[in-house]
Amino acid sequence: MVEHPDVAAWVRSITEAAVEPNAGGLNPHYGKAGRRRIAHGPSLLLWGSTGAGKTHQAYGAIRALTAAGCGVSWQATTAADLYADMRPQSGVDPEHMLRQIVRVPLLLLDDLGAAKGSQWTEEITFRLVNWRCQNRLPTIFTTNLPPVHDRGVPPQQPVLRDVIGDRVLSRLSGMCTPVHFSGPDRRFQRR
Repeated sequence: MVEHPDVAAWVRSITEAAVEPNAGGLNPHYGKAGRRRIAHGPSLLLWGSTGAGKTHQAYGAIRALTAAGCGVSWQATTAADLYADMRPQSGVDPEHMLRQIVRVPLLLLDDLGAAKGSQWTEEITFRLVNWRCQNRLPTIFTTNLPPVHDRGVPPQQPVLRDVIGDRVLSRLSGMCTPVHFSGPDRRFQRR
């Protein structure tokens, strides 16, 4: 369930941008009737403290798109799992994996900035974000890190810019609506 008004507004914008099946094909009057599909649209950067409900809202947004009549082809992964799956190993083609994930119509990349950084992870993140930005594919990013230092962020606290770099943060700033989540860890309140 989508509770945050900025996430609900994002769902509406994606729903309004969804296209009819076979729209833009060679013969738009031929084909199966079906649900509208996600084609292009803005992205979200959900950031805030651990347990504030970012991932819950991200999955809620995906469910809301389905409830609104959109056929949603999507994939969800954490940044750490994405990097682990793409590490060179026998029988795995990381370039093929990257080409597949960048083309998913809707991607949820959870816990951006939580994985141990390296030049390789920075390159993978840049290529993924850059491709999705250039092709205007909706993406939901979650992170526990504030994007940059501002008045409310203690100087010693790490920020997303420090972890993913200026190039990636610049693209995120251009493609995403930032949504801040605050409050206590909801996981501890259920007990």
